[in-house]
Amino acid sequence: MNEWFRSPASWMALGFAGQILFGSRFVVQWWASEKKRRVVIPTAFWILSTLGGAALLAYAIHKRDPVFAIGQGMGLLIYLRNLRLARVSHKDDARPRETA
Repeated sequence: MNEWFRSPASWMALGFAGQILFGSRFVVQWWASEKKRRVVIPTAFWILSTLGGAALLAYAIHKRDPVFAIGQGMGLLIYLRNLRLARVSHKDDARPRETA
């Protein structure tokens, strides 16, 4: 695995994979919205954002690009927070309601 990180082609592959993951989130969001006929942001959007953002952050750190790294790092905080909020909301939705 350590050899993998020494290859420029491997880092480029990681960067492209991150871009593909990050870009695919918009297709997922568009598709979910079309199916519901309203704007929907599914959990998969935030998962793809997190995975793509993490890959791009690693690539930015490797390239020693602080602007790119800070941007991706800040985005990751938001994506992870939204995943947590979605998980809590999903648990609340599954909880039985008391009737009066």
